[in-house]
Amino acid sequence: LPVEVSAGALAYVMFTSGSSGRPKGVGVSRGALANRLWWAQEVFGLSASDRVLVKTPFSFDVSVWELVWPLMVGSSVVVARPGGHRDPAYLAGLGASTVHFVPSMLEAFLDAGVRPVGLRRVLCSGEALSPGLVDRFFGAFPGVELFNLYGPTEAAIDVSWHRCVPGESVVPIGRPVA
Repeated sequence: LPVEVSAGALAYVMFTSGSSGRPKGVGVSRGALANRLWWAQEVFGLSASDRVLVKTPFSFDVSVWELVWPLMVGSSVVVARPGGHRDPAYLAGLGASTVHFVPSMLEAFLDAGVRPVGLRRVLCSGEALSPGLVDRFFGAFPGVELFNLYGPTEAAIDVSWHRCVPGESVVPIGRPVA
Protein backbone atom coordinates (compact mmCIF):
# COMPACT_ATOMS: atom_id res chain seq x y z
CA LEU A 1 0.00 0.00 0.00
CA PRO A 2 1.32 3.46 -0.84
CA VAL A 3 2.05 5.67 2.11
CA GLU A 4 1.83 9.43 1.86
CA VAL A 5 4.50 11.26 3.83
CA SER A 6 4.32 15.02 4.29
CA ALA A 7 7.19 17.48 4.34
CA GLY A 8 6.44 18.01 8.02
CA ALA A 9 6.95 14.34 8.81
CA LEU A 10 9.99 13.42 10.87
CA ALA A 11 13.11 12.48 8.87
CA TYR A 12 15.38 11.75 11.84
CA VAL A 13 16.03 12.47 15.49
CA MET A 14 19.48 13.39 16.69
CA PHE A 15 20.88 13.97 20.17
CA THR A 16 22.64 17.32 20.53
CA SER A 17 23.54 20.07 22.95
CA GLY A 18 22.86 22.40 20.05
CA SER A 19 22.49 26.12 20.45
CA SER A 20 21.30 25.92 24.06
CA GLY A 21 24.23 23.96 25.50
CA ARG A 22 21.71 21.67 27.20
CA PRO A 23 21.49 18.07 25.94
CA LYS A 24 18.30 17.22 24.08
CA GLY A 25 16.88 15.22 21.21
CA VAL A 26 16.14 17.21 18.07
CA GLY A 27 13.66 16.16 15.40
CA VAL A 28 14.34 17.27 11.82
CA SER A 29 11.51 17.19 9.29
CA ARG A 30 11.70 15.66 5.83
CA GLY A 31 11.01 19.07 4.30
CA ALA A 32 13.82 20.77 6.21
CA LEU A 33 16.27 18.03 5.25
CA ALA A 34 15.19 18.05 1.59
CA ASN A 35 15.52 21.83 1.48
CA ARG A 36 19.05 21.69 2.91
CA LEU A 37 20.18 18.94 0.53
CA TRP A 38 18.69 20.51 -2.63
CA TRP A 39 20.22 23.85 -1.62
CA ALA A 40 23.62 22.15 -1.35
CA GLN A 41 23.17 20.62 -4.78
CA GLU A 42 22.28 24.00 -6.29
CA VAL A 43 25.31 25.71 -4.70
CA PHE A 44 27.97 22.99 -4.90
CA GLY A 45 26.69 20.96 -7.86
CA LEU A 46 27.77 17.38 -7.27
CA SER A 47 27.97 15.31 -10.44
CA ALA A 48 28.24 11.63 -11.26
CA SER A 49 32.04 11.99 -11.18
CA ASP A 50 32.08 13.26 -7.59
CA ARG A 51 33.08 11.08 -4.64
CA VAL A 52 31.83 12.28 -1.25
CA LEU A 53 33.69 11.11 1.83
CA VAL A 54 31.56 9.75 4.69
CA LYS A 55 33.75 9.90 7.78
CA THR A 56 31.64 11.76 10.33
CA PRO A 57 30.20 9.55 13.08
CA PHE A 58 26.47 9.00 12.56
CA SER A 59 25.75 10.73 15.87
CA PHE A 60 26.59 14.09 14.19
CA ASP A 61 24.30 15.89 11.75
CA VAL A 62 27.00 16.36 9.09
CA SER A 63 26.88 12.58 8.51
CA VAL A 64 23.35 13.00 7.13
CA TRP A 65 24.41 15.14 4.19
CA GLU A 66 27.64 13.16 3.67
CA LEU A 67 25.55 10.05 3.04
CA VAL A 68 22.23 11.22 1.59
CA TRP A 69 23.22 14.14 -0.66
CA PRO A 70 25.48 12.19 -3.03
CA LEU A 71 22.96 9.36 -3.27
CA MET A 72 20.24 11.86 -4.29
CA VAL A 73 22.18 13.00 -7.34
CA GLY A 74 24.10 9.91 -8.49
CA SER A 75 27.49 10.70 -6.97
CA SER A 76 29.61 8.06 -5.29
CA VAL A 77 29.84 7.62 -1.54
CA VAL A 78 33.24 6.73 -0.06
CA VAL A 79 32.85 5.35 3.45
CA ALA A 80 35.95 5.62 5.63
CA ARG A 81 36.85 2.65 7.79
CA PRO A 82 36.14 2.95 11.52
CA GLY A 83 38.72 5.29 13.02
CA GLY A 84 39.94 6.28 9.55
CA HIS A 85 38.94 9.89 10.18
CA ARG A 86 42.01 10.14 12.44
CA ASP A 87 44.49 9.28 9.64
CA PRO A 88 45.05 12.09 7.11
CA ALA A 89 47.16 9.91 4.79
CA TYR A 90 44.43 7.26 4.69
CA LEU A 91 41.75 9.88 3.98
CA ALA A 92 43.84 11.48 1.25
CA GLY A 93 44.23 8.11 -0.43
CA LEU A 94 40.49 7.51 -0.72
CA GLY A 95 40.15 9.79 -3.76
CA ALA A 96 37.22 11.85 -2.47
CA SER A 97 36.35 15.02 -4.35
CA THR A 98 34.18 16.46 -1.54
CA VAL A 99 35.00 16.30 2.15
CA HIS A 100 33.92 17.90 5.40
CA PHE A 101 36.30 18.90 8.18
CA VAL A 102 35.89 20.73 11.42
CA PRO A 103 38.65 23.37 11.34
CA SER A 104 40.82 21.57 13.91
CA MET A 105 40.76 18.45 11.73
CA LEU A 106 41.50 20.51 8.62
CA GLU A 107 44.53 21.85 10.47
CA ALA A 108 45.69 18.30 11.28
CA PHE A 109 45.17 17.35 7.62
CA LEU A 110 47.32 20.30 6.52
CA ASP A 111 49.96 19.51 9.17
CA ALA A 112 50.24 15.97 7.79
CA GLY A 113 51.34 17.37 4.42
CA VAL A 114 49.23 14.95 2.39
CA ARG A 115 48.08 15.89 -1.09
CA PRO A 116 44.86 14.10 -2.05
CA VAL A 117 44.25 13.46 -5.73
CA GLY A 118 40.91 14.65 -7.08
CA LEU A 119 39.91 16.90 -4.18
CA ARG A 120 37.58 19.64 -5.48
CA ARG A 121 35.88 21.11 -2.42
CA VAL A 122 36.14 21.17 1.36
CA LEU A 123 33.25 22.19 3.58
CA CYS A 124 34.05 23.29 7.15
CA SER A 125 31.71 23.66 10.09
CA GLY A 126 31.47 22.96 13.78
CA GLU A 127 34.16 25.40 14.93
CA ALA A 128 35.35 28.89 14.03
CA LEU A 129 37.45 28.91 10.86
CA SER A 130 40.38 31.30 11.18
CA PRO A 131 41.79 33.47 8.38
CA GLY A 132 45.24 31.93 8.95
CA LEU A 133 43.89 28.42 8.40
CA VAL A 134 42.09 29.58 5.26
CA ASP A 135 45.36 30.99 3.89
CA ARG A 136 47.24 27.79 4.77
CA PHE A 137 44.56 25.77 2.99
CA PHE A 138 44.80 27.78 -0.22
CA GLY A 139 48.60 27.62 -0.09
CA ALA A 140 48.47 23.82 0.14
CA PHE A 141 45.52 23.21 -2.18
CA PRO A 142 45.40 25.82 -4.95
CA GLY A 143 42.29 25.45 -7.07
CA VAL A 144 40.32 23.58 -4.38
CA GLU A 145 37.25 25.38 -3.05
CA LEU A 146 36.80 26.00 0.68
CA PHE A 147 33.48 26.85 2.32
CA ASN A 148 32.61 27.90 5.86
CA LEU A 149 29.20 26.68 7.01
CA TYR A 150 27.41 27.35 10.26
CA GLY A 151 24.29 26.02 11.89
CA PRO A 152 22.87 24.13 14.82
CA THR A 153 21.44 20.63 14.46
CA GLU A 154 17.99 22.05 15.20
CA ALA A 155 18.11 23.90 11.88
CA ALA A 156 18.65 20.88 9.61
CA ILE A 157 22.46 20.97 9.65
CA ASP A 158 23.42 24.46 8.38
CA VAL A 159 21.82 27.91 8.28
CA SER A 160 24.56 29.97 6.61
CA TRP A 161 27.50 29.59 4.26
CA HIS A 162 30.49 31.51 2.93
CA ARG A 163 32.84 30.80 0.02
CA CYS A 164 36.31 31.43 1.44
CA VAL A 165 39.00 33.38 -0.39
CA PRO A 166 42.66 33.87 0.51
CA GLY A 167 43.59 37.00 2.44
CA GLU A 168 40.35 37.52 4.36
CA SER A 169 40.90 39.31 7.66
CA VAL A 170 37.76 37.66 9.08
CA VAL A 171 36.01 34.48 7.95
CA PRO A 172 32.29 35.24 8.18
CA ILE A 173 29.57 32.67 8.78
CA GLY A 174 28.15 34.04 5.56
CA ARG A 175 24.71 34.36 4.12
CA PRO A 176 21.62 32.23 4.71
CA VAL A 177 21.09 28.92 3.00
CA ALA A 178 17.81 28.63 1.09
